[in-house]
Amino acid sequence: MADISCEVFDEDDQIYLPNIPQNRIITVQNVTKKYSEVPFSGVDNASFAIDKGKIVAIVGESGSGKSTLLKLIYGLMTPEKGHVFFRSELIKGPEKKLIPGHEAMKMVTQDFSLNTYAKVYDNIASMLPNTNLKYKVEKTESMLQLLRISHLAQKRVADLSGGEQQRVAIAKAIVTEPEVLLMDEPFSQVDTMLKSQLRADLRRLSHELGITILIVSHDPVDGLSLADELVVIRRGAVLETGSPAELYNRPRHLYTAKLLSDCNVLEKDAAEKIGVQVKKTVVGIRLEDVQLIENFSSGKMRVVDRFFKGYGEEVLLERSGVLIRALNLEVEKFQVGDLLDIGVKKVLSFD
Repeated sequence: MADISCEVFDEDDQIYLPNIPQNRIITVQNVTKKYSEVPFSGVDNASFAIDKGKIVAIVGESGSGKSTLLKLIYGLMTPEKGHVFFRSELIKGPEKKLIPGHEAMKMVTQDFSLNTYAKVYDNIASMLPNTNLKYKVEKTESMLQLLRISHLAQKRVADLSGGEQQRVAIAKAIVTEPEVLLMDEPFSQVDTMLKSQLRADLRRLSHELGITILIVSHDPVDGLSLADELVVIRRGAVLETGSPAELYNRPRHLYTAKLLSDCNVLEKDAAEKIGVQVKKTVVGIRLEDVQLIENFSSGKMRVVDRFFKGYGEEVLLERSGVLIRALNLEVEKFQVGDLLDIGVKKVLSFD
């Protein structure tokens, strides 16, 4: 988290500016923007910081305030409390700007904001002035190549797939060389087969161009596979931050564990009934951490169902009324009614 000790008073905005480290590009300081209390909607006292050149994913369930937070960072909304800073500059909301949005940032929304009846080339080129036509052509063509869409240059946007439109929207956003690219659910209209390629391309863009990328997503895979840092948000509040590996392996909150992985959640009494000894109130056990041990004659767990997953199967086991799911990579090795024992490689414990 950035050092937010106050040093300089800004006369125009009537606030003390925080002392922010040089490598910090975005600082969110105690930001609140509420729509309703019951059910809660908005952002509540959120604080975190983003370093230059990083890819950061804000993750949380639907309605947790992710998109609102993105709009507050871009300057499309003004927080009721708190402040957002670009480096050491206060980001102003629409009340103080004729055209909302920060000049050093670009935002790609879920609707892409493209001229659907114009050609791909024209959508991208429209962002550049006509003062240097040679540069305009070269820059537009370089963006087409960078996003692997040169073959689509003369097609209308209306004739493209969702994934192709996504790439056009990104090219249009970065052709003016922004320092920060904000993306709201960037993979929502992209086929599963194309997601991995687009994630890889975004990492390449960040490294090659030095752009800081901030995405919001409800799909944990997007954050785990793409981001350098994750910001976990629940009911508008930032629950925890850290690298994908840190939050996956050592989550401090059950919400984070459930969000980032498919896991069994058991109360202490239920866990002990199936032989898992715990010291805290609740445990999370990921499916891949449950080991299935053949013991067809006297096993303590009974297979009650199986669900084919392609790469393997999910096995549902029961003992003393307690159900637990496990991942089995040897499809059809076990049948409904088989008796097994289990081992647990890792238990996530929570109060």
